Amino acid sequence: MKKVLKVLLGLLVIIILIFGGAVLYVTQALPDVPVPEDLTVEVTPERVARGEYLANHVCVCMDCHSVRDWNTFAAPPTPGTLGAGGDKFDRTMQFPGEFVARNITPFALKDWSDGEIYRAITSGVSKDGHPFFPIMPYPNFNKMDTEDIYSIIAYLRTLDPIEATHGPSEADFPVSVIMHMIPEEPHPTPRPDPSDAKAYGAYMANAAGCVECHTETVQGEKVGKPMAGGFTFNMPNGAVLRSPNITMHESGLGGWTRAMFIQRFKQYADSNYVAPKVDWAKAEFQTIMPWSMYAGMTEQDLGAIYDYLKTVQPVANQVVTWTPPGS
Repeated sequence: MKKVLKVLLGLLVIIILIFGGAVLYVTQALPDVPVPEDLTVEVTPERVARGEYLANHVCVCMDCHSVRDWNTFAAPPTPGTLGAGGDKFDRTMQFPGEFVARNITPFALKDWSDGEIYRAITSGVSKDGHPFFPIMPYPNFNKMDTEDIYSIIAYLRTLDPIEATHGPSEADFPVSVIMHMIPEEPHPTPRPDPSDAKAYGAYMANAAGCVECHTETVQGEKVGKPMAGGFTFNMPNGAVLRSPNITMHESGLGGWTRAMFIQRFKQYADSNYVAPKVDWAKAEFQTIMPWSMYAGMTEQDLGAIYDYLKTVQPVANQVVTWTPPGS
């Protein structure tokens, strides 16, 4: 019996050493994504305009990298905080840790090269080499047209520098290890011509990150059907928000026309629209969907996303999008 116990103990020690060595290797050697050292992005008016459009209305970088006003419907960015960061995603929102959006104004990026910013956006690797948790949808940006990424970089260089710093993000084990294996070198695809409705719509839907929120996710892992909704957000007052099904099933967007889809966004861009205040004490509905930002997308691009969604497999999933506290 003693011999058996010794053998088992020895095997356990070996397993621990192998596991520990593997973890050490992964966390020290990965991610292994080089910085494009010779990259210099020329800041032109055309790039800045395109970058402003993408960062504010398509990729909505400013949705997370600003201070959002949660007392106003859809939590628009607070004026004067564009790019300052601070939005937080934690365990109460079904994330495996606590992740804080960084300051991306020139105050924080002044010592970053264009190559380092490019790597951060497309591969999720910071200046010092540590990986980002993919709440920052760099796997989506990884596939975007290189010129579109250059435009975002050019735009970021023009932001007003805001002196704001934030505490570090913290990932729970084993996600803290897995994160090191996610980043990969960019796989850019040319932005399709809008005349190719399916390809162009897929490109825009990827850039807008629709699948990220509209797919049920648990602890950072997608467990639901793409676009079928069900991502759960526990709100500060105890209410529960769930993303809706946006597939073309009758429990989703099956009864929507293209015009209805576009108008749903554009109503928030109407000059007469004023975002209402939200009374948390009364459990009034609030959403993380940045309607005011996506409302600035062109009708062409919104229509293309609708065209793409028509090609996604319809999924039967009737989502209860809002549960008041105590229900």
